[in-house]
Amino acid sequence: MKFVITKNIIENVISSMQPFLEKKDASSITSHIYLETENGKLILKATDYEIGLESHIDNITESIDGKATTNGSNLLGIIKRLKNEEITFEVVTNNIIIKQNKSTFKLPMYDANEYPTLKKADNLKKLDITTLNFINSVRRITPAIDNNNPKFELNGALIDIKSSKINFVSTDTRRLAISHLQNINNEESQFIIPKKAIIEIQKLFLDEANINYDDTNLVISNEKMTFFTKLINGKYPDYERIIPQSLKYNLSLPKNLLVESIKLVTSLFSNIKITFNSTSIVFESLDEDTESKTQLDINLNIDKEFYLAVNAKYLLDFLSMTNNENVSVGFNESNLPFYLEDEKFYTIVMPIVLEK
Repeated sequence: MKFVITKNIIENVISSMQPFLEKKDASSITSHIYLETENGKLILKATDYEIGLESHIDNITESIDGKATTNGSNLLGIIKRLKNEEITFEVVTNNIIIKQNKSTFKLPMYDANEYPTLKKADNLKKLDITTLNFINSVRRITPAIDNNNPKFELNGALIDIKSSKINFVSTDTRRLAISHLQNINNEESQFIIPKKAIIEIQKLFLDEANINYDDTNLVISNEKMTFFTKLINGKYPDYERIIPQSLKYNLSLPKNLLVESIKLVTSLFSNIKITFNSTSIVFESLDEDTESKTQLDINLNIDKEFYLAVNAKYLLDFLSMTNNENVSVGFNESNLPFYLEDEKFYTIVMPIVLEK
């Protein structure tokens, strides 16, 4: 195998493959990137069995067909140090030789024929949804996906395809985030995408791509890339029972002023109390050792005073994912879960319960 390629082209692809490599065991073939030249094209693959990426590059010269593997982290380390000029890659016996001008590097290989096969979209169901809508929907709920929860279903995002809509759902047990779209042609189904895959999908796909799935895998592909992830095998909690059926109060509030006030009182401590009355909203820190307080004068037209106590991060996460100048805040009573909404995106937050 041999090929010549410009540094920045291969560096971008090798960088994008780092999250897909096995990092803990350098002796594993999944710590390697697979490279193959075929008919003047370069194919690269990376996988840790749970998640994988395949990329195709046309911009190579002096190509001789063949295949190789080499440690992905070491390969990136070498490429980063080279100048933004052409680099020559060539297999000699059981090593891959990397050359640029008078610099030469040699990396050991494993048997490329032993490299794992990546899942393809063959025989999978197509998710009929634009890539942009899919990415925007999962982006909004990403902050609420849990990390390392013993209930492993919560370490991912639920895609719940119903007859009339598609719900994108996540929860860390303190909040429930839901983004929804109209369902036009998809049959009813549910699957859970791991958080790591959700994060990588948002980095990789900016243009239209094909989204396919079955009970165990999700595959997203376009002309240049094929991404796959194993899905989380489990039953997601019945999230719909948490959604309030009615709200006593539903206020439309200015997003920018909310963000400004929340950030002002959370410089030292993240837990805050927000008190609403007919003419103002008072924001104050719940830190016992310091005092932080600010007031937003606004006519709310409500008949009694009430409050929300909450970790401000949940509010700021929601507000950072909204598009409109105003957002809706809905609630029934102090110390009960409350509801945040912006168009087709809403979050239900569990409060910090304070003694009345």
